[in-house]
Amino acid sequence: MAKKRDYYEVLEINKDASDDEIKKAYRQKAKQFHPDLNPDDKQAEEKFKEANEAYEVLSDTDKRAKYDRFGHAGVDPSYSTGQGTGYSPFEGSMDFDIGDIFSSFFGGGFGQSSNPNPNAPQRGSDIQTTITISFEEAAKGCKKTVSIPRIEVCDECSGSGAAKGTSTHTCPDCNGRGYINVQTRSLFGMMNTQKTCSKCSGKGSVFDTPCSKCKGKGRIRRNVDIDINIPAGIDDQQAVTIRGQGNRGINGGASGDLRIGINVRPHPFFERDGYNVWCDFNISFAQAALGDELKVPTLDGFVKYSIHPGTQPEDIFKLSDKGIQRLNGRGRGDQYVRIHVQVPKNLNDKQKELIKQLNSELGGKEIKDNNKKGFFGKKK
Repeated sequence: MAKKRDYYEVLEINKDASDDEIKKAYRQKAKQFHPDLNPDDKQAEEKFKEANEAYEVLSDTDKRAKYDRFGHAGVDPSYSTGQGTGYSPFEGSMDFDIGDIFSSFFGGGFGQSSNPNPNAPQRGSDIQTTITISFEEAAKGCKKTVSIPRIEVCDECSGSGAAKGTSTHTCPDCNGRGYINVQTRSLFGMMNTQKTCSKCSGKGSVFDTPCSKCKGKGRIRRNVDIDINIPAGIDDQQAVTIRGQGNRGINGGASGDLRIGINVRPHPFFERDGYNVWCDFNISFAQAALGDELKVPTLDGFVKYSIHPGTQPEDIFKLSDKGIQRLNGRGRGDQYVRIHVQVPKNLNDKQKELIKQLNSELGGKEIKDNNKKGFFGKKK
């Protein structure tokens, strides 16, 4: 695997850069190497992809923290430095319920049962992850595939936790109930509580040989690929929820949900304002004075728009229905184009004379040549 460049180096920012500085640096790089501005330039295309990859990691707080600590291996489990298989951000992760922590101290409550039925179906926990998409994908919608680690029923033992062919017996500690009665002394006197049986983990039965795949737990963690439909019009920091694609339930309980947080990369040309899109467009002095037909970029490609003679700097015109698809609704926003007039620099003598003549024809005040040093460069 080719060695990757440092993401901070790619965007040319410091490691303590703020979110705004990261976004600004990405926009500069994206504009510099955007494929539309560098057609048939493979090197620019690779640099554009590299900038996208860097922004996807550094704009995400969790991914950035992993990257700062572990480098590329922290955000890409397949990445290897040649010293093994690389770091997996999910290695050693465990499922637990904070209620279990309190149960270990208080036995589930003041004289009440913490586990009325340990074998009852329990809903699986939700899974949260993030994905980064482009400005255009957010505007028009897209399909993506996310890879997540998910707890599933062990396919070797079908969730029983027992090895195939092994016999099961009623748990001798709880007599098949799945819980045991515990009497403890406290400031409030003697307390009767019920705790999950530690010998059978609340199942009420034990087996001679545990399943070799799940080590007797009945559940395993594996990476799965999930296809998701991201709706048109979704915005940065919004989320998509897919019901039933979270961790699998216990004892036949329902699965949890999968929640995907959406990060949208900024665009080098466009800015979003609700469902409207804004962009800046540069024209020449002659175009502003005489009018012209412009070729304006939109989310749907270039469109032609005629500006009238005498167009002024900061004039704004609207392209109806060229904005972003309304989320779960009908219609689209509009695109607003802000005009910037480029004033010519470094004129030669002939060009200066022509402009003076034009100024005279327009009835303007006589213009005198300025000293090369300018007003502030004159000696006192």
